[in-house]
Formats: sequence, C-alpha cells, structure tokens
Amino acid sequence: MRFSGLFIAIAFLFLISCKDKPQRLPFLQAEINEKLVEGKTVQDTIFKTIAPFKFLNQDSVEVTNKDFDGKIYVADFFFTSCPTICPTMHRNLLKVYKKYENNPEVKLASHTIDAKYDVPSRMKAYASKLGIKGTQWEFLWGSRDEVYALAERNYLVSVKEDKESPGGFIHQGYLVLVDKEKRIRGAYDGTVEEDVKKLMADMDTLLQEYKK
Repeated sequence: MRFSGLFIAIAFLFLISCKDKPQRLPFLQAEINEKLVEGKTVQDTIFKTIAPFKFLNQDSVEVTNKDFDGKIYVADFFFTSCPTICPTMHRNLLKVYKKYENNPEVKLASHTIDAKYDVPSRMKAYASKLGIKGTQWEFLWGSRDEVYALAERNYLVSVKEDKESPGGFIHQGYLVLVDKEKRIRGAYDGTVEEDVKKLMADMDTLLQEYKK
C-alpha cells in the first residue's frame, strides 16, 4: 500500500544524518521555521508529537498518553467486525507483540474506529481471541470524533465511515511507530509481511537509540 495523498501532503521526512549515530531512524513529522537572528535567517526544526488523549481500554480502564511515557509504541486503527484488512494486520501485529512481550519499553495501541459497536467488552473478547493478556497491547475506545481526529491529524492515517464499503468503514492499514517523546518514526503497511519485518527491525534500532 502506498502512502495516501494526505500522508504525503502532511508528513515531512526529516532524516538526521550523524556520523556518530548511523542507525538513527528518521522523523516523519517536522516543521522548519525560519527566523531572523542578528540579520541572518536561521532555521529551527520543530518535531510534531502525538496530542494528549484519553480513552477506555479493553478492561474499561481509562488510558491516557501518560501511560505511554518512557515507551516506544506501535499504533493502528481497526474495527473488530472488519472483513478486509484488519485480520491480516493483527495477525502480523501479533508477531510484534510476541517478540516484545513483557518488554517494559514497548507497547501497542489499537484504536477502534467503530465507537458504536466496539465497546470495551467486545474488544476484550477480541483481544482474548488473539491471546492477548495484560495491557501491553491496549485496545482503545473513544468517541468517533476524538478517534478520527487523532488518526488523521496526529497519526496521519485516513479513516471514515462509508456504507458502501465492506463493514461500513474505510481505513488505512498502517502500523505507526512512535518514540518515547511521542514523535512518529515510521509507518508500515500492516498487511505486508516484509513491512512488518522492517517495523520490528526499526523498533530494535529505536530501542538502541535510547541506550546510547
């Protein structure tokens, strides 16, 4: 799956090249601001971060952005009755979960885009069917407007209701890698096995960044 026009229009690939840190991952959202300093134009780079959020997880427990402090995480958008890409996405994401299971520096966050149907109890059953225990992989429920705004404005993932589409929704199958400062460091097609392998390799690289 190629990046959508929305992603291309908003995302700015800012690759830091540093001889001392050749394995450093790029940032997918950054703004270059120019200002005058002593008559000279100086550029400042501002990295965008994921906005604060507050949702309920599969255990009906409130989860906020603070629960992801000090962790890298992978975010995606789905719905439990999805008849198309979601089953493949989550079979692949399950590989990520199993690789990093019990790693305190790693979390996963799957946001439902079907607020009416996917109440926490239904997502609990969905998580249990996948074999997920605990809260390392959070299945998050919030209002339609909150989730859709977060998807499109922060994670750069297109989602919308569409009665003509299978399951009644259209959404992209990106797995979005976020660092400990809530900055996007990569986006991967969750339906493509090679992309998921790249995601896990990049997660290893990102974890190593914090050990330097």
